[in-house]
Amino acid sequence: MEKVLNWGLLSTARINRALIKPLRASKRTRLLGAASRSQTTADAYAREWDIPRAYGSYEAMLADPEIDVVYISLPNHLHAEWTIKALHAGKHVLCEKPLALNTKEVDAIITAAKETGKVVAEAFMYRHHAQTLKVKELVDNGAIGQLQLIKGAFTFMLKREGDIRMVKEFGGGSIWDVGCYPISYARTIVGAEPTELFGWQVSGPDGSDESFYGQMRFGNGVHMQFDSGFKTPSRSYIEIVGTDGTIQIPDPFKPGLKNEIYLTKDDTRETLKIKAQELYLGEVEDMCDAISVGQPTRISLADSRANVAVILALLASAETGKSTHLGDFV
Repeated sequence: MEKVLNWGLLSTARINRALIKPLRASKRTRLLGAASRSQTTADAYAREWDIPRAYGSYEAMLADPEIDVVYISLPNHLHAEWTIKALHAGKHVLCEKPLALNTKEVDAIITAAKETGKVVAEAFMYRHHAQTLKVKELVDNGAIGQLQLIKGAFTFMLKREGDIRMVKEFGGGSIWDVGCYPISYARTIVGAEPTELFGWQVSGPDGSDESFYGQMRFGNGVHMQFDSGFKTPSRSYIEIVGTDGTIQIPDPFKPGLKNEIYLTKDDTRETLKIKAQELYLGEVEDMCDAISVGQPTRISLADSRANVAVILALLASAETGKSTHLGDFV
């Protein structure tokens, strides 16, 4: 029988709530522990969520030989550091996006994964959802002809003062937080990397972007336009344009159990209904497949590295006011 994998939550971040349910729904996983920077906080969190073990430090969790997999939901600037520490402690790692804030950090993670033989994956949950897989299938099978353009947005109003997502030194800014989604989506659909990029940003008080507006040109002639932001009403969509039609995805990044996408050809719109499992369950099962049966993770470390490089190229463009080329950042 396949071993049940014991998971630990490294931090008590709000996003953990999204993973607790699927960890309990899967027959291959057990949520065993949660770690905080203080024992008091860890104990309270473990009681609230009925988690058997509470660790008063991250190191204490990594020292527990019964923890097999660690989910890292720390602030962005700590992702690489604790991913590497967890790997060297003998743990597999599912790390929240972005996996790291520069390609050197991703390379260090890749090296640690090779040295330890452990599995690492970035937690882009939408990539495992049936809706995303269906859209990719439609495009690859020529449902809208030759791909020409992808447009997308992910914005919301961030009203809380001092929110860590706006602190530049901690990897703050809308492009790292939500802009990474339309970027990742476009790269996934095209199946290639952009060659030329251009970006503009509206900066907050500490220099991180409150809003970001980006363009990407792929070598096969496909273009992509997106915006992300913390000072704009909630918007989330992807539109894919081909020579013969379009696909509209109203909820691309957080699809649910029942969703609709719209395929338009010859002025006729067809509604495609998508039924799927709980959003975050896919990344949990993907980790189980990789650990237990050696199946490659859907999101490879090379894929994660490329997404980081694209974001860095766009940020550099916004800083210089000139277009950039991805080859200078990979």
